[in-house]
Amino acid sequence: MNNQSSKGNRIAKVLSRAGIASRREAEKIILEGRVKVNGEVLTSPAFNVLNSDIILIDGDPIAKPDEERLWCFHKPVGAITTAKDEKNRKTIYDYFPSNLPRVMPVGRLDLNSEGLLLLTNSGELKRKLELPSSELSRLYRVRVKGRPKEASLDSLRSGISIEKEFFRPMQISLDRQQGANAWLTIELREGKNREIRRAMSELGLQVNRLIRIEYGPFKLGNLKHGEVMEINNKSIRRSLRSVGVDLAKANSKKRSQTKYSEVSRKLH
Repeated sequence: MNNQSSKGNRIAKVLSRAGIASRREAEKIILEGRVKVNGEVLTSPAFNVLNSDIILIDGDPIAKPDEERLWCFHKPVGAITTAKDEKNRKTIYDYFPSNLPRVMPVGRLDLNSEGLLLLTNSGELKRKLELPSSELSRLYRVRVKGRPKEASLDSLRSGISIEKEFFRPMQISLDRQQGANAWLTIELREGKNREIRRAMSELGLQVNRLIRIEYGPFKLGNLKHGEVMEINNKSIRRSLRSVGVDLAKANSKKRSQTKYSEVSRKLH
């Protein structure tokens, strides 16, 4: 099935906005022959669809996209940032309340990391928030075993290559030495896998606690472990627009800030 029309939106973008998958994942689903448009199997993601088109995935119609929404989640240590785990470990989804809509995490926090994890129902918004070009900062409180020296931290402040991978300059402050451990505050502007742990290991330091406290304009604040809170105020939307991320117009509808504190499936 081919389509050369410039009208409408790319099918992968529509699936992403509907919260089905990220754009890349949506393209994979299409190439697997699982998507039909108006009764015909789609063979390429280079296809535009209109609002009037009927889209099926595995024979089921997709729901119309909801307004783009964002939540803050305080991820506990020991939870995997995925929906399913082959080793049957706890996932972030085990902590979500039953009344939370279908959401996707923005970026990741590894198993032993904790703190702020953004959630969204929009694959398109997720993509925008994760793009390196968005230049959104990530702020962490980090405890390491050892005695870091300012001279060694300067190498990270200037940018460093580890195993042929370049890590962009980090902003680092050495806050205090506490016995055998030291506390640092580290700001990143990219989201590479285990970046802080690998960087500290390169300096001979072992990370034994890592807490993300900010992601762009969003802050962890007093959110409790396992708690989810929706982000909705106008200042947040303005902050997003300042970095080129716009919420859908429908999101201008007034919505009270909600903490999902009644978590029926929360693990203790």
